[in-house]
Amino acid sequence: GGSVAGRGRAMQSAVFLALQHGGSGRVERGGRRHGEAAERGRMKRTIIKDWKTRLSYFLQNSSNSTKMKSKKVGKQRTYFRPSPEEAQLWSEAFDELLANKYGLAAFRAFLKSEFCEENIEFWLACEDFKKTKSPQKLTLKAKKIYNDFIEKEAPKEINIDFQTKNMIAQNIQEATHTCFSAAQKRVYSLMENNSYPRFLESEFYQELCKKTPITRAAQDT
Repeated sequence: GGSVAGRGRAMQSAVFLALQHGGSGRVERGGRRHGEAAERGRMKRTIIKDWKTRLSYFLQNSSNSTKMKSKKVGKQRTYFRPSPEEAQLWSEAFDELLANKYGLAAFRAFLKSEFCEENIEFWLACEDFKKTKSPQKLTLKAKKIYNDFIEKEAPKEINIDFQTKNMIAQNIQEATHTCFSAAQKRVYSLMENNSYPRFLESEFYQELCKKTPITRAAQDT
């Protein structure tokens, strides 16, 4: 008979322990939720901090800034955070984003975080290439773009088809302004359809569109 009573006691203590555990589980879950929220907040701050570091690098090293070396005040002014209204314009068209110096730097920082910054770098190299007047410089730049972005195992190889690559290899022998047109269109379309929509959903872009700045420091970036 004792063994039945013993089993009963064992069951009671097991139920008691289970109830206790269930109760502590609820507290634990609440604590975990709070911990996860805090962790998400920390991650968000880190992401935004990394963004700002990359962004200030791209703003300081943008091709436009070199022309403004003599006008230090003018140069600084171009670094100010855009108004939320200005930032919202970038979502209307991909060209609006690329035409804005701060927007372009922000998009480059975003692509760097996605490990595909070679796309925007190639697009910018093509824009610069098309403005080149001297035929000698045109040939030199064409070869550099080919070596940097097009050839197999290039350091910043872009994702374009084999035929386009072959056509470019032939065209750069006698470089003209249209050497990279097909490849540039392809890369533009790739960015517009993939990276651009993701950029518009990113934490950083959402923060730029808010009426209140992230922090005092963000305004100075």
